[in-house]
Amino acid sequence: MVEEIVRIEKRVFPKHESLAQSFEEELRKKNSGLLYSKFGGEIAGYVMYSWPSSLFASITKLAVKENHRRQGHGEALLKEAIQKCRTRSVHRISLHVDPSRGPAMSLYKKLGFQVDSLIEGYYSSDRNAYRMYLDFATD
Repeated sequence: MVEEIVRIEKRVFPKHESLAQSFEEELRKKNSGLLYSKFGGEIAGYVMYSWPSSLFASITKLAVKENHRRQGHGEALLKEAIQKCRTRSVHRISLHVDPSRGPAMSLYKKLGFQVDSLIEGYYSSDRNAYRMYLDFATD
């Protein structure tokens, strides 16, 4: 399973953004999680998330194989990751996304994420990112 996810990681993300070299190390971190979906006997996509503190969590990766996109896999994975984070009683989930990734932006907004700020040079000197967040009501 890990090998298949690493292959997706290498295909979807540029080399300098890929966790392919350190994927198993990332999975061993005690405050992180991985969910994946299978379709037709193969992994269609995955989401990685972490909760570095009791107050907030982060979606660190979300990727769906090209031939499985626009079929609801990303949305289902993201919803499940949000639910897992909520069971830890976090108040906020954040993520970073390239503003040029329209389908990803649409999905995040559909699920309630809001743009917090633009971080110039986040991915590289010529690639920015939006920091987005989803807040939960506190009692």
